Amino acid sequence: MQRNKFTTMRSLKVLDRCKGAQVYALHTTGGDGGDVGDKLYHQLQDHLSVNPVRPISMHNYQSSNVPLAYVNETLLPYGLPVSDLLEPQIESCLKFVDFIGTLADLYRRIENCPQFEKTGLYLEQCAIFKGLSDPKLFRRTLRAARQHTVDVHSKVVLAAWLRYERREDELRGTNSMNCCGRNIECPKATLVPGYNPEFIYDPCVCSKNPRGESVDDYSIEDVECSTSDEYRDMSFCIGDNEIRCIRYCIASLSTPFRTMLYGGFRESRKEKINFTHNGISIECMKAAELYSRIRRVDSFDPRIILELLTFSNRFCCDDLKSACDSYLASLVNDVENALLLIEYGLEENAYLLVAACLQVFLRELPNSMHSPNVMKYFCSPEAKERLALVGHASFLLYFFLSQIAMEEDMKANTTVMLLERLADCATESWQKQLAYHQLGVAMYERKEYKDAQSWFEEAYESGHIYSKVGIARTKCKRGHKYSAYKMINSLISEYKPVGWMHQERSLYCDGKEKMSDLEMATELDPTLCFPYKYRAVLLLETNKIGAAISEISKIISFKVSPDCLELRAWISIAMEDFERALRDVRALLTLEPNYMMFHGKMHGDHLVELLRPFVQQWSQADCWMQLYDRWSSVDDLGSLAVVHHMLANDPGKSLLWFRQSLLLLRLNCQKAAMRSLRLARNHSTSDHERLVYEGWILYDTGHCEEALAKAEESISIQRSFEAFFLKAYALADTSLDQESSAYVIQLLLDALRCPSDGLRKGQALNNLGSVYVDCEKLDLAADCYMNALNIKHTRAHQGLARVFHLKNQRKAAYDEMTKLIEKARNNASAYEKRSEYSDRDMAKSDLAMATQLDPLRTYPYRYRAAVLMDDHKENEAIAELTRALAFKPDLQLLHLRAAFHDSMGDYASTVRDCEAALCLEPNHADTLELYNKVRELVKEQ
Repeated sequence: MQRNKFTTMRSLKVLDRCKGAQVYALHTTGGDGGDVGDKLYHQLQDHLSVNPVRPISMHNYQSSNVPLAYVNETLLPYGLPVSDLLEPQIESCLKFVDFIGTLADLYRRIENCPQFEKTGLYLEQCAIFKGLSDPKLFRRTLRAARQHTVDVHSKVVLAAWLRYERREDELRGTNSMNCCGRNIECPKATLVPGYNPEFIYDPCVCSKNPRGESVDDYSIEDVECSTSDEYRDMSFCIGDNEIRCIRYCIASLSTPFRTMLYGGFRESRKEKINFTHNGISIECMKAAELYSRIRRVDSFDPRIILELLTFSNRFCCDDLKSACDSYLASLVNDVENALLLIEYGLEENAYLLVAACLQVFLRELPNSMHSPNVMKYFCSPEAKERLALVGHASFLLYFFLSQIAMEEDMKANTTVMLLERLADCATESWQKQLAYHQLGVAMYERKEYKDAQSWFEEAYESGHIYSKVGIARTKCKRGHKYSAYKMINSLISEYKPVGWMHQERSLYCDGKEKMSDLEMATELDPTLCFPYKYRAVLLLETNKIGAAISEISKIISFKVSPDCLELRAWISIAMEDFERALRDVRALLTLEPNYMMFHGKMHGDHLVELLRPFVQQWSQADCWMQLYDRWSSVDDLGSLAVVHHMLANDPGKSLLWFRQSLLLLRLNCQKAAMRSLRLARNHSTSDHERLVYEGWILYDTGHCEEALAKAEESISIQRSFEAFFLKAYALADTSLDQESSAYVIQLLLDALRCPSDGLRKGQALNNLGSVYVDCEKLDLAADCYMNALNIKHTRAHQGLARVFHLKNQRKAAYDEMTKLIEKARNNASAYEKRSEYSDRDMAKSDLAMATQLDPLRTYPYRYRAAVLMDDHKENEAIAELTRALAFKPDLQLLHLRAAFHDSMGDYASTVRDCEAALCLEPNHADTLELYNKVRELVKEQ
């Protein structure tokens, strides 16, 4: 089957911006465009010379044997980790025994439910995806929920949540009420009720009608003068003042007024009606009379409009109330206004006004979470009831608030109160499971084990099987260890075992049984951190320090987490390898800048200062050389540590923050990467630089067109490497035709002409080579890769191998990948790629090594499964894919297993796997085709 142009580019995020995977690109043979590209490329040859690497300088470094007592006192004041004190965290998200079945069921329900009810199901999908490692799935589902929302309340909450996911509160110079330019998050569009999913991504109208601006100009005086007194046939008297009115205009305000003025009451026969004792001011009555004629309130003073709101409630003037409500809502643009007006809204049951106030509070999160004046409107049962009376208490609202509260401080009283309100709002089964389980987790973290057990039991009774982990854990804490063991043992007997079950049972047994459970947990789910940590500490306790380092390094090699880095640093200090300890602590602080070491007793920054005297000191120039060296050896953690060191010396350097974000993306630490990218933007010293970083932020949160616009705006101010690079990256992600590929080449050539360092030049050359490959300009591609290698961009070996392969030089391709394996510190992907240029036996060996180094890579499982199918070992092939799907629900794995089930005639399993795959990616064409085909077969049968 012919390969689509740019297919690989699209699937691998196009260019070598940050990922380690090779990217392949387009090629056209001959043609004028190609000649121009050739000339432009060859003009760069002289520009890309290689600078010799100078030796590292040594400053203030004392090479000596450090006394053990001094190490223990200074660097290990809290001793070494103890295996008996280790335990895994209870996860606060929803977890399932049959996750694939859960996905399939959810997809069916979404497809079959009415359009107006889809938001609730997408919210359930958000809760499920929250437990996965890919935040893009969660954000995409959040957007889908917002797209299908009908009511203003849900629009306000979901739009604020989408904004929070980008953490724009951390961007300097931005206002929480700033509009992103699209209806989906526009603070004005959210206050308009109605169902319009097809317009959700359209540009909003904020720029055409700024907040608070009247549609057309007019004055009260003009309107008052335009109505002659001869039409005013009645008066309302307030004290000595008389407000002349038109009877039928006042009667049209509401049914009570109509009954009063035209019904059987005596007021219907009076020309003057006394309103002195009704608590209505003269200004309010005058405004009501004017409104009865012009049907507008936007020219009145806000104080008068608030009085009119009370007036409208008293006399059931629905249209007047709606006008006041809407206009007052348009005035709410900051927390101060919101705090002032929300009380009026709650008292007068003003739905839009309260919505506007809530919108400000929510868009100010997480900062508003720390304001008692704000949180008093959410936390208590009475506050929730007040919101409910005006239509603004919902599971959605408290779901959003409680998630942020847990991220801020799981143990805080605010967190517990918000979770309690979440439980109060829970009506559906999944909602109760989530709310009760999270309350259990919060209470467990607070060491309130009795209450925690009670909430976990509620969650389990609501159908959340994983909450049995919490019940067992609290039982054990309360002295019933054997009861906990029996509980988890029955769970393993009742259901198909998964990794977390064996991990949990290991806590309640000892010796060989404990180690057996931990081994089984790792076999079923190699992404679980606790088994590696326990085995490493156990080895440390038996003085096998090298083996302990090797054990914890196994998981760090494919899943970087602060707790595992902390443990390796801890062990490294014990073996007096201070350089490695410092590297890990610096990398850890990049992930979590406020991390507390040694069971929360020492700040990571303080440990860095304690370790620094024991390692060689580098100048900033030395650091750059170290960064080049680690970058070229594909040592991402080492590179991260060097960048952290450089930022400690120069924290205002936006370029370094940007480099840090790229490295974090390579390590799949997306949350930390986005934080670094925001800091790069905040520290930018020019508009064109700031626009580039804003473009990357938009791109990484799914706003590709907006990112492209930022790049173009930056280039219009100043031509720079990063602006051209961003534009090429974003353009290649949105366009797939031949013409656009030529434009991408031109953009990368423009980037290479601009000043930059060798690290980024190497990436640009690598990307340019990949585009040339897809254009079938293999010689130009090879030149690009060779130039990239000349400036130590080691990943270019992978591109060069592909060029050799396309030239039918299979042995040269294999050798090229071998070079990458030898040079790269993180080389699982290199083993995987080398397998493509090997015979079957060697490919199996390489893929086995790739899986051992990084079990999260899915290609080896798919390859082995395909080989088993070719050998007519269908059950073994299915088992190979099922093994990976148990800990990594992946679109390609599900699609392949569905295809295998289809070939075996197991249509029920095919449909299930297709539905689960479509739950992850609803528009996957191949899966949709298979799904529709099998469903037709099932109908025929």
